[in-house]
Amino acid sequence: MLYIFIGFILGTLIPYTARRFAKIMLQTPTFAYALYYLCIIKKRVSKQKRLSNHKYITLRNHYFMRSLGYGIITSALTFLISSVFSPSESPWFVFFVIILLNLMEIDKRIQYLPDILTSPLLIMGFTYAVFAGNLLGENTIEATENSALGAVFGYFIPVIASLLLIKKYPNNFGGGDIKILAAIGAWLGLTSIPYVILLACAIFAVSCFINKKRAGAFGPAIVLASLLMLFYLRY
Repeated sequence: MLYIFIGFILGTLIPYTARRFAKIMLQTPTFAYALYYLCIIKKRVSKQKRLSNHKYITLRNHYFMRSLGYGIITSALTFLISSVFSPSESPWFVFFVIILLNLMEIDKRIQYLPDILTSPLLIMGFTYAVFAGNLLGENTIEATENSALGAVFGYFIPVIASLLLIKKYPNNFGGGDIKILAAIGAWLGLTSIPYVILLACAIFAVSCFINKKRAGAFGPAIVLASLLMLFYLRY
């Protein structure tokens, strides 16, 4: 129950953090400034004027429903994590899932994956491999090597793919996509990252077909593929 509650609270904050990140990303903020901006709320319009604006009320209701939806999804994911992972591993992967969902929402909003989130995700992936082992139950040395190789291949596979496809598809992989794949490789390991990339491409293709678009944010597809692979490895 504790993980369900924590997941719900953190999930409801995801639309808020995404909206705040969207406002500061063009300023190339430091981590400290981003944390300060997330915590400080400046009200420029009085409550009476905001409530008298019908557009504001519609946006507020939409924002509330989106926050509620993320809260439900995140609480369900944290419950699954607590069910399939050991008590010592669960907090690590709650962090992993929360950061991924924040990156997904930010990328959907502004088509940008900030280093402020991808870099800590990469660092924590290495840290988990060193101190907590990895999904395959290997020893510390093997887990660390697997994490490092996963990060390397997560970085270079899309780079090589971009070089091969750059003439026909100049925007196939962005810098943020490559960095998040490297971070995911650090968490899931060498053998998983090719499947994550292939599954993400398939999800993205289906999304483009459904929405009748030829381009868009690739981050959400990467996040969904990573979550599917995460639970597939455990089940």
